[in-house]
Amino acid sequence: MLWAVLAINASMFAVEIGAGLHAGSASLLADALDFLGDAANYGISLFVVGMSLRHRAGAAIVKGVSMGLFGLWVLGVAIWHLYSGTRPEAITMGTIGILALAANAVSFGLLWAHRGGDSNMRSAWICTRNDVFGNLAVLLAAAGVFGTGTGWPDIIVAVVMACLALQGAFLVVRHAASELTLGNTRHAPVGG
Repeated sequence: MLWAVLAINASMFAVEIGAGLHAGSASLLADALDFLGDAANYGISLFVVGMSLRHRAGAAIVKGVSMGLFGLWVLGVAIWHLYSGTRPEAITMGTIGILALAANAVSFGLLWAHRGGDSNMRSAWICTRNDVFGNLAVLLAAAGVFGTGTGWPDIIVAVVMACLALQGAFLVVRHAASELTLGNTRHAPVGG
């Protein structure tokens, strides 16, 4: 299942990075980098899937930190687009947004059964959940850009996506840290 989700995310990164650059869309670029980050996260999940809880929780912390860095990068892109006055192509945004939503809906369905698992699997599900919301937001941004003729909807959506990434990063790191603490408590010497 993780291999399928990894392939979906890697493919969508390639599609969306090209479309985001072509369209001049901060929200599409943000979503593209999110696909890349998710592909890397699923790769890490595959690497540690049979390892101890300590290793899986450590990997989840790495994934949570990467989600947080992604959120900060997206905020930077949004500020740059605000400063430069970029007006993205709404039709490209909408078309690629629909394709990305379909890809993430498939991933979401594949990961649904694992949403309550350990921090490693939960982080994979949180990433995909955030992606579905992000794709819906990109579609709203495309409609907003089309309707207003300005880049503001694109910038607003990029900021919302950054906030989702930062919130997801916090949840993943908090869950993984509690697993590490629990694991360390179980292995603490008696009376010491």
